[in-house]
Order: sequence, then structure tokens, then C-alpha cells
Amino acid sequence: MTASEFRVALALSGVFATRMLGLFMVLPVFALYAESLEGFTLLLAGVAVGIYGLTQAMLQIPLGRLSDKLGRKPIIIAGLIVFALGSVVAAMSDSIAGVIMGRALQGAGAIAGAVMAMAADLTREEHRTKMMAAIGMSIGVAFMVAIIVGPILQGWFGVSGIFWTTSGLAVLAILIIAFGVPTPVNPRFHRDTEVEFNWFKRVLSHPQLLRLDIGILILHFVMTATMFTLPLIWVKEHGFALADHWQVWLPALFFSALLVLPFIIIGEKKKQLKQIVIMAVLALTIASLLIWQLHASLLSLAMALGLFLLGFNLLEASLPSLVAKFAPAAHRGTAMGAFSSSQFLGAFLGATAAGWIGQHYGESSVFLLNAVLVGLWLGVAISMRQPPYLSSELVNVGEVDKEQARSLAMKLTAIRGVAEAVVIPEDGIAYLKVDKKALDRDALLDYSIEQAK
Repeated sequence: MTASEFRVALALSGVFATRMLGLFMVLPVFALYAESLEGFTLLLAGVAVGIYGLTQAMLQIPLGRLSDKLGRKPIIIAGLIVFALGSVVAAMSDSIAGVIMGRALQGAGAIAGAVMAMAADLTREEHRTKMMAAIGMSIGVAFMVAIIVGPILQGWFGVSGIFWTTSGLAVLAILIIAFGVPTPVNPRFHRDTEVEFNWFKRVLSHPQLLRLDIGILILHFVMTATMFTLPLIWVKEHGFALADHWQVWLPALFFSALLVLPFIIIGEKKKQLKQIVIMAVLALTIASLLIWQLHASLLSLAMALGLFLLGFNLLEASLPSLVAKFAPAAHRGTAMGAFSSSQFLGAFLGATAAGWIGQHYGESSVFLLNAVLVGLWLGVAISMRQPPYLSSELVNVGEVDKEQARSLAMKLTAIRGVAEAVVIPEDGIAYLKVDKKALDRDALLDYSIEQAK
């Protein structure tokens, strides 16, 4: 990557991280705070936690496509302003209805699609994967930091202080976009990062991709339900002060992070990714059952949480990789759009269901539901076929007509290590699936106009 591309990667990763940090910090502390709000019920508290996922799922794809017409920066900045306003509404509200409205506004600032499209605008095709990996890592780091920092900030400033902090982070993200990221000179549609509406139905009916969409929905269902409910058990059953909950989250996250990387390396290098996924889903099932049965013991809860986070982080890292492996070469953006929407929808359903079940059947019953859902997912994961261990590559081949595109695709497929090649004439891009270990990269780059420059 050039210095300019590297700076863009850092800046856009920072935008994603600051925004997701703001969203995640409130999750492990909100259910208890909500009890002081006018009109509180545990169900409405769950809706308040999860509704950002519903508005995200509804708007991220349309706003991403709108940025093709109106420009990336206007859509991203407008989305961040809406997100900041939602944070202010939530901070100033003394009723559960007001917080629900604020959280819905936070989710309505759905800039993920537009940010990914901007990243594609500002990166050469040959380095696009690195950019997306950097952004993905920033989200993972933001999640882990938020779980620890949220309870600490709550102890210092209260939950309203977290919402004010979130608003400040959104303003910081606006400044990064306005002054730290170049304006794309020629923004255009990118099939590897954006959704093609005419392909959406086909992606949703793809048997392997559908399994992954179901998986990510259940994964974020159980994670949001767990983060919503577990603090209630710690405080009500064990008298464990909310401000001290980071003392459990931190070692559990450290334990899981320590083991995730070796498992992912084994899964990729030994071509055992399906087995890793099955193992992680089984870990989630066991952890949920342990929490359900052993919630009277704080030590048992902490140990079960470590197992739960290990399974969660393994799946959070491996499922997007599987989507990229199974997705058609020229339509990865559509596959990832459906996957991301399923993730946000899972967060909404998980928090809402946790509130309703906790209100009617007790908090511990939430973990029985989690175990049942993850157990069903286990069957889906076992039936998934082994993924092709191929990576996505893009090559800028310049302007070609339909006949030249067909001829070029055949030539690219003949290169050692290229398993699939699709050349889209109107894009001037070759979308490839390659075996990186066998790939003759020099031969491949001979067809790149970027290399020729």
C-alpha cells in the first residue's frame, strides 16, 4: 500500500472504531440503568438496547447506494450527525421511550456501506483486501475495549455520561472524515464492497451463504442477549457492583483473545475452518447451558463467560472469511451486505427477546433460549460443506468490451493458482478466486494497468 492508502486505512478504521465503541459501551450496563427511567419494563429496556440494530439493518444498504449518487463524504457526515444527535437524545432522556428514540437514531446513522465504498474508492484494487482487513480489525478491537470501558465510565459518569461520550466520539469521527480522508475524485459502484440489488435474492438463496447468514444472526442474538442479561444476574444475585464488572470481562476477554489466533491459523493453514466453526458453536452451546445451570456461582459464571467469549470471538473472526470463500467472485459485496444485515437484525432480536423472557420467566431463562438456538445452529454448521480455500483478488484491467472480457477471463483462469476469473466490462475489473500459495502473481500482474503504470 502507498502512504496515502495506509493513511486512509488508519482514518477509516478510526471512524469505524469510534462509532462502534460508542454503540458497544452501553450494552453491558444499560439494563440496570434503565430501571430508573420513566416507563421502564425489562422488555422495553431490551428494545432500547437492540433497536439500533433494526435501523442499521434497514438503512445501511440504501445509504451505501445513495452515496454512489450524492458522494461518500456527505452521506457519511450526515450519518454521523444523526448518530451524534441520537446519542444526545438518549443522554438527555429520563424515559425509556426517549432512550429508544435516541438509540433508533443512532442506528439510523448507518454509514457502514458508505465507508466501505469510500475505502474502495481510495484504494487500488490489488490492495483492497488489506484495507477491509484493517477496518474489520478495528471493529473487533472496539468491541473488546467497549465491554471493559463501558462499566468503568458508568461508574464515573453514569450511563448518560456514556451517551455524551458517544456523541463526542461521533464528532471526532466527523473531523476525521472531513480533514483526514481525501475526497474521492471519481466515486463509483464497487461489486466487491457494495450490494447489487438484482443479486440479493440469489445470494440469500445460496445454500452455504444462507447457513452463514443464519449463523451470524444467531451469534449476535446470543451475544446481545448475554451482554444485556448477565450484568443483571451479577448485581441482583451476587451484589457485584456494576462499576466493577470490567474485572470479570477483562480476564475473560484476555483468555479468549489468547486462544483465538492459534485456532484461526490452524483453521486456515490446515484447511480445518469448518471444524473450527463447529467447535466454536459447541463451545457457545456448552457455555450457555453452564450459565443457565450455574448462575448461582460467580466463579462458575466467570469461567463460563470465558468459554462463551472464546466461541464468540472464533466465530466473529471466521464467519466473514467463510462468506468471502463461498461468495461468487464478482458479487462478494452483495454477500457481505446480506451477512451484515443479518448480524444487525440478530442484535435487535437478541436484546428484545432477552428483555421479554427476563421479564416473564426470569433472567436465567435467557441462557436456556441461547443454548437452544445455538444448538440448532450446530446442526446447520455440521451440514455446511467444506469451503474452497481460495482468496479474493481484484485486478484493474482497464477498459474492455464484452468479447475482450471473455477472452481475458480465459487467459486469467489459465494462470497458475487462479481458480475463477470474471471480468466485468463496465467495471474494467477482473474479479478472481485464487490459491495464494500456488498463485503466479507476476503473471497475474502483467494484466494490471496499475502495474503497467
